[in-house]
Amino acid sequence: MAENKAAPFSGSLMVVGGGIAGLTTAIEAAEVGYEVFIVEKNPYLGGRVVQLNQYFPKLCPPTCGLEINFRRIKDNPRIKVFTLAEVEKVEGGPGSYTVKVRLNPRYVNENCTCCGACAEACQAELPNDFNFGLDKRKGAYLPFEMAFPARYVLSPQIIGTEDAKRCVEACRYGAIDLEMKAKTIDLNVGAIVWATGWEPYDASKIDNLGFGRYPNIITNMMLERLAAPNGPTGGKILRPSDNKEPQSVAFVQCAGSRDENHLPYCSYICCMASLKHATYIRERCPEAKVYIFYIDLRAPGYRYEKFYKKVKADQNVFFIKGKVAEVEQAADNHQITVVAENAVTGEKIRQTVDLVVLATGMQPTAKAAKLPAGDLKYTEDGFIVNDFVKGGMFAAGCANKPADVVSSNQNATGIALKAIQTLVRR
Repeated sequence: MAENKAAPFSGSLMVVGGGIAGLTTAIEAAEVGYEVFIVEKNPYLGGRVVQLNQYFPKLCPPTCGLEINFRRIKDNPRIKVFTLAEVEKVEGGPGSYTVKVRLNPRYVNENCTCCGACAEACQAELPNDFNFGLDKRKGAYLPFEMAFPARYVLSPQIIGTEDAKRCVEACRYGAIDLEMKAKTIDLNVGAIVWATGWEPYDASKIDNLGFGRYPNIITNMMLERLAAPNGPTGGKILRPSDNKEPQSVAFVQCAGSRDENHLPYCSYICCMASLKHATYIRERCPEAKVYIFYIDLRAPGYRYEKFYKKVKADQNVFFIKGKVAEVEQAADNHQITVVAENAVTGEKIRQTVDLVVLATGMQPTAKAAKLPAGDLKYTEDGFIVNDFVKGGMFAAGCANKPADVVSSNQNATGIALKAIQTLVRR
């Protein structure tokens, strides 16, 4: 007798979020034959990874993995991408959902060749959120060099201004469409994967650490952008107050993490991120001294432990076990004094440095605004809890728990399979 197998019925999968977890989920499902819709709120795919200079474990630039993924998406007719899109409502149950998606206007159509004429013509400069406000960008812009889709974007802030007219006049390809309006579409899918990612915790909420009051106190993601070749300083690590190379840098670990007043959990990646950032500084500023103030240092896995030992062997990197109590601006209005108690010796430390980097944790995007799907369950901290028995809707990557790029990829592959199992149930 022939073995009975459950043949897949006609079904589609929706992935909400186009970061590394969302891309992996979509590609894995599409390449085994399923139709996949990617819904991304930004005008580009790639999520937080595209903002990194390098990521573990090989210290690769974002182009290392994203270029291949973008090619796989472009070449796969089963994947449909919606950028500047938001899920407004989800109805139905496992195997049959109706999802209402709002598509916001880009004001640039498929005729765009990325020539950049619109940006050259545009005069308005707006805060650049891609670089966490460290610089400004034009009101017409390409999010980053290898952005997918490869099209410019017009900020809604210039619509109705002379700048918008200049963009139309400068474009030789008829790619600027100021009449674009927001619209809503309905999609029918059998399963939904929420890969909505994470946000850096708002460091200005941590009163004793001075972020927002002193310009030379920045966050770990801001340092990542400073170190990136396509960042605001072209890859040079410069302190914001005077654009000078820092000769001493202090890292404050668990900035807001493991703190019942902020994030009560460990964000998993912060220790390794600071160790990586220490290598950035030592490469670019060979004489600089690095001070890492920590509660516990966590290096999850053999490769990470090996990396930690390598950094620890650097004679210009100093590890101080102690929670930072406060920071003060020094008399020259540029340097910062970090105040902490050494938990080993009991000594009170006052270390003055040129730059302070706060290792802020990751907060799930869904924490700030719950997702428009009533069946989802969350932890107290806003992470989505997967219900594998019920199926239908799942969370992948950092929407489910704090994770690095490799762990997010592995998790997303498994979640793609779980979503497919919903589609083949009879």
